[in-house]
Amino acid sequence: MITDERIVSYIHSLCADEEGIAGVIEQEAVADGVPIVRKETRELIRTMLLIRKPVRVLEVGTAVGFSAVYMSRYLPPEGHITTIEKWEPRIEQAKVNFHRAGEEDRITLLEGDAAEILGTLQGSWDLILMDAAKGQYIHFLPDVLRLLEKGGILISDNVLQDGEVLDSRYVVTRRNRTIHSRMREYLYALKHHPELDTSILPLGDGVALSVRL
Repeated sequence: MITDERIVSYIHSLCADEEGIAGVIEQEAVADGVPIVRKETRELIRTMLLIRKPVRVLEVGTAVGFSAVYMSRYLPPEGHITTIEKWEPRIEQAKVNFHRAGEEDRITLLEGDAAEILGTLQGSWDLILMDAAKGQYIHFLPDVLRLLEKGGILISDNVLQDGEVLDSRYVVTRRNRTIHSRMREYLYALKHHPELDTSILPLGDGVALSVRL
């Protein structure tokens, strides 16, 4: 945890429980141990959706589809979400969840490795949510920037890795060192890229909020 547990608990006490099918999907994901976006983080996402009113949203990392269903509730009527997932069991569950939510027409699921799929996409997106394999963020960034329109918003989740990103690489367990170094490289790239203005927020597990200039 990167913030005081009492503060997080208090923030959660102020968050309304998810209603309808989004709430059901959330409960099922928690019960099955599927990581989904944390409450305080998704409230930030909701606020950005309501401010930006994006028509085209790209999500990198569908999991079981909770975030896509959640975001679909705050899009304008003509809004559409494209989401990418490569793990077959989660793909199938996401399809079920999109059907249960009645959002098949507004959510397009692309099946496969994001590193390959991103390179094939054309056009531009108003908002991109990065919530996939953390060690791959830095590799996704060139295509993500190509796809993000000017004035568009990039939200990168889980960038502080429960505070581990602050540690020396020699303190980090050997199996996590590659992810640790790549995330530090990613955050440096976001903060120093001439086409981005980025704030790194100690919210949830760390969120980087970037605007393309």
